[in-house]
Amino acid sequence: MSERLIPLGEIVTTHGLEGWLKLKLYNPQTPTLSSTQKVFLEKGGASSPHWLEARKPHKGHLLLRLRGVEGIDEAEKWVGAILSVAEEALQPPGSGEYYYYQVLGLDVFDTGGEWIGIVTRIWSKAGGDLFVVTGTNKEHLIPAVKEIIEKIDLPGGKIIINPPPGLLDL
Repeated sequence: MSERLIPLGEIVTTHGLEGWLKLKLYNPQTPTLSSTQKVFLEKGGASSPHWLEARKPHKGHLLLRLRGVEGIDEAEKWVGAILSVAEEALQPPGSGEYYYYQVLGLDVFDTGGEWIGIVTRIWSKAGGDLFVVTGTNKEHLIPAVKEIIEKIDLPGGKIIINPPPGLLDL
């Protein structure tokens, strides 16, 4: 498969007896999923294409109905799967916006040009997103807020931060 798949969330359980799946989105505000869209379920190293028939919000998650998944027995085998879409299916982000996957692997520097580390994960917390930046000897949690993030340079592969005193010492 040559298309790049972008993970959007994890199937955490089934819902009801008719084959609905409960999806925990990595970014709950994502507008990406729409009915009648092609999605991919990845589990155990294999990727399987499916067509999304219906979706509806449910208690902070999304309930999905996939074509061909009829009943709870068929749905249960997808619990734990990662739901992805083809990169081409993503709408272009607006000015100053980015998708999470785009910052993973970027080098992080402070405003003085000192290398801090590489973004290895993004944690979405109630208070906001945190970039997990892995340095040579330490892991840093950098709040993804405009007061700290000076610039995200996707073409240049780097992020410039202006950390408040003590942030990198934690």
